[in-house]
Amino acid sequence: MATMKDVARLAGVSTSTVSHVINNNRYVSDRVKNKVNAAIEELNYAPSALARSLKIKQTKTIGMLVTTSDNSFYSEVVRGVERSCYERGYSLILCNTEGSASRMIRSMETLLQRRVDGLLIMCSEAHRLSDDVFRRYPLVPMVIMDWSPFESSNDIIKDNSLQGGEMATNYLIGRGFRKIACITGPKDKTLACLRLAGYRKAMQDAGLDIPAGYEIYSDFEFAGGLSSMQQLLQLPEPPEAVFAGNDAMAIGAYQALYQAGLSVPDDISIIGYDDIAITSYLIPPLTTIHQPKDELGKLAIDSLLYRMGNPESEPKELVLTPKLIERSSVAKR
Repeated sequence: MATMKDVARLAGVSTSTVSHVINNNRYVSDRVKNKVNAAIEELNYAPSALARSLKIKQTKTIGMLVTTSDNSFYSEVVRGVERSCYERGYSLILCNTEGSASRMIRSMETLLQRRVDGLLIMCSEAHRLSDDVFRRYPLVPMVIMDWSPFESSNDIIKDNSLQGGEMATNYLIGRGFRKIACITGPKDKTLACLRLAGYRKAMQDAGLDIPAGYEIYSDFEFAGGLSSMQQLLQLPEPPEAVFAGNDAMAIGAYQALYQAGLSVPDDISIIGYDDIAITSYLIPPLTTIHQPKDELGKLAIDSLLYRMGNPESEPKELVLTPKLIERSSVAKR
């Protein structure tokens, strides 16, 4: 394999001149550039990314931790992050934590050992970590997407889940529904509790009771939505409408109604949360609360790049505003 010294020898120049041509960081005459480029082509020389990163103290890579899920929300966010990385000349290294605290720590260690320039964290909140994990790598810039899994001062970007839950429930109330249930996520996830709190606030403000059994903690997955909807159908007075804490559970609820010989929205209306891509193709298309996933990915990268260039700046908390997407899964009474 050819080295930079081989290129310099063939072109009749110094290795520093070859480096300047490759990195375009200093003036080199066109005549010399042509000689160097011809030597590179003849020798089929490929610059060493590792050597370059050691010299400039940058790897042009960003690490991202995300948990596994059947919910395509995560993959849609990752797609936005990857696109933003590419547009800014960075590569993305993705690690899946599988919802495991030990795997999260191991993956983080791996990314930091690979000298990533920055970290994005978006994985299971059920496992909170302390700052001890990062004390060996105190200078790595980090942005938390949606919540903070450890006690630390980092930039945080999150959805206004309280507002979104209230917005979803108020929409159902505005359509004439009074018996409204809520399927939310796990109790130990902040966004699940906030969306439930938004539901409760809207119901309370409207003077509506929440009957026993109308609030169900689930898991943010398709199967959880199915089993939760089945529980609601077993109640003496099933709800007229359901606010599902994310679209995956709303889709599971669709399936439960189909299995029971019922339909959306004729028998029960459903509203979801996230606005994942498949929701507009359901029958009927799902009314939902939109999370700006592309904006989340872009904002995460922009925030991380700013943090990398300004490590001493004060940590910021950025809150994205949810938006109602009205389709056909909610009837009007």
